[in-house]
Amino acid sequence: MVYVVMVVLLLGVCLFLYMLKEAYKNNIEYHEMKFSNFPSSFGSVSIFFISDVHKRKISDEIIHEVSGKADIVIIGGDLVEKGVSFERVKDNIRKLKKLGPVYFVWGNNDYETDFRKLDAILLEEGVKVLANTAVTFESKDGDKLCLLGVDALNQDRDRLDLALLDAGDEGFKILASHFPEITEKIYREHNINLVLSGHTHGGQIHILGYSPYEKGKVKKLDNTTLLISNGYGTTGVPLRLGAPAQCHVITLKNG
Repeated sequence: MVYVVMVVLLLGVCLFLYMLKEAYKNNIEYHEMKFSNFPSSFGSVSIFFISDVHKRKISDEIIHEVSGKADIVIIGGDLVEKGVSFERVKDNIRKLKKLGPVYFVWGNNDYETDFRKLDAILLEEGVKVLANTAVTFESKDGDKLCLLGVDALNQDRDRLDLALLDAGDEGFKILASHFPEITEKIYREHNINLVLSGHTHGGQIHILGYSPYEKGKVKKLDNTTLLISNGYGTTGVPLRLGAPAQCHVITLKNG
């Protein structure tokens, strides 16, 4: 009986350590996405996408590996949560700025902090907040690439219509939204080619393969292509099982 208890305890400790390791991994997922309507005049465009940082310090290992590989950086919400110091937030932002211009969309946990102070820090650090707005990049041939961002869905702050109005009718459109459910509000005529999202943590902990949320993945939908990230940090317990921490380098091309 004592032997059985010891084995169970040992297995429990091993599982705990494995889940802790999964939570603090620095996985970078590389995606090459080809779209027939991506403007060839841009050549290729690479995006570093990271969401749900929460309490984590962004590893220098990530910055070193991605350096020189990204044209822009998108933070997909939940950069912070209650109890995280704004000094850590500043450090994380400054690391990401080494990779390229940084864009940000709001997540639910960002609003659970002093969000006005967070907004001020983002402004001071030169981060462009996409709150129902868009930015447009233009190639030398006059082709356009539009990056749209919507505010937090859980507080009914999202106004996709305003972001689309800001983007205009022309251009290849990428939408950043903390919540993947934004796809339920997208119509084919919006011509949004790619949605980048997080929030679900990929389920974070899967017991016998089950979790309330599916693992992060790229999904081809009728109205768009959706990337859901497992996210970089955790919420609640700092543990993961079946959905390891991740961030992404997404390279867009014509094809």
